Amino acid sequence: MQNDERRALLLERATELFGEHGYDALSMAQIARAAKISKALLYHYFPSKHKLFEAALMAGAIELRERVQPDPTLPPAEQVSTTLEAFLLWVEERPKAYAKMLESAGAREVRETMGQVRVDTAQLILAGLGPDGERPATRAAVFGWLAFLDAAILDWIEHGDMTRQELHAMLLATFAGALIASGAGGAPMVAGQR
Repeated sequence: MQNDERRALLLERATELFGEHGYDALSMAQIARAAKISKALLYHYFPSKHKLFEAALMAGAIELRERVQPDPTLPPAEQVSTTLEAFLLWVEERPKAYAKMLESAGAREVRETMGQVRVDTAQLILAGLGPDGERPATRAAVFGWLAFLDAAILDWIEHGDMTRQELHAMLLATFAGALIASGAGGAPMVAGQR
């Protein structure tokens, strides 16, 4: 087996394990046993559990980024709506893994990695808002909405008493509300999106 193939398989297995058990509940020895390799070989590819988790998170982020890439030909409100729908579909395919990832955010290494993902996401949204995206109040509204989004998705996963479409509509409405509260000029356009 080629090095790249072996690394990809190890990463795939580690991603499954992190999704099933969370970051804190796993050791490199447990991951190596589950992957049926030596701990030394695992360390050859990933020098620490943090680096392995970071690589797993990055692989998920790359897949997610490809799926939620907004269509630049659509109006901004439709871009937000279609991107959010693609994100919710992605979460719906792996609800337990997504919940475990958010629960693992208590670990410093995980918190730092996820924090960077959140900053990158916010910057994409803010850039899409044009000049309004440069306002401090708009920035605070976007970061606040992203935190709300995670909490709402965790509730959706835990209780399962809302459809994806209901959650989508509520999240769009709260995004519009956050933009309106921030005084962003593009908020009415987003609020009018269904």
